[in-house]
Amino acid sequence: MKSNFKEKFMKYVFMLASIISIAAFVVICYFIFKTGMPFIIRYGVDFIFGTKWSPATNPPSYGILPMIYASFVVTFLASLIGVPIGIFAALFLSFEAGKKLKKFLMPMLNLMAGIPSIIYGFFALQTIVPFIRDNIGGHGISILAASILLGIMILPTIIAISKAGLDAVNSKYYEASVALGASHGRSVMKIVLPAAKHSIMAAVILGIGRAIGETMATILVVGNQPRITTDILKGIRTLTANVVLEMGYAAGEHREALFATACILFVFILIINGMFLVFKGKGNKE
Repeated sequence: MKSNFKEKFMKYVFMLASIISIAAFVVICYFIFKTGMPFIIRYGVDFIFGTKWSPATNPPSYGILPMIYASFVVTFLASLIGVPIGIFAALFLSFEAGKKLKKFLMPMLNLMAGIPSIIYGFFALQTIVPFIRDNIGGHGISILAASILLGIMILPTIIAISKAGLDAVNSKYYEASVALGASHGRSVMKIVLPAAKHSIMAAVILGIGRAIGETMATILVVGNQPRITTDILKGIRTLTANVVLEMGYAAGEHREALFATACILFVFILIINGMFLVFKGKGNKE
């Protein structure tokens, strides 16, 4: 009787937690889209594809294409840096690292995930930016600096989820491959890694979501100029940085434009999370 009471009680606790989570999501959507969507409808194409952001001019210009471009460029370059390193690190932890080394590295990985993003930003400001300025060129605060920083920041997400996927692969796959004469490295790369592809893709997608939504770290090193450029040594402004930099003093239509910017970013994040759920579902079916 007592056991049944505990089970029912915990069932309702979990149900309440789920309801609160869903309610929070609905409230966030309502709060953002209530203010942002009317502005998007009013300005339409000029807002999304406009190349000039100048709220202070008369008439003001609210074009966020440079910020959309910046967010995707920085995220893409960060993925080029972080994804290969993360996947190979996960392979090392799963198949090469000894027990003692793994016991040391896994807490370090968890610690990386828990470091506040502003600390990463200060780290990049004191190390990555001077290195780029002294050895590559430019002012240091640039697309390249932000990309390297985000590439480092997404590593814990990619490594942890990829490792979990690799560890979940049935060990018989590896054993059968070795028994048929394949080497250890070939068995890992040709058999185990493809078997964990859905988990690894989910890790990559979540890492991309972390990168595109990052604010406080990148705002210190990305330059914050709303422009479109192909020079990775120059600064640009991301969607998140645009909202943070101007929300403190924005009013009226300017404030609505920032909420509309948040709407666009929110849609991108929802798409990325949706892709994660798709790959996760495929992985579970297999």
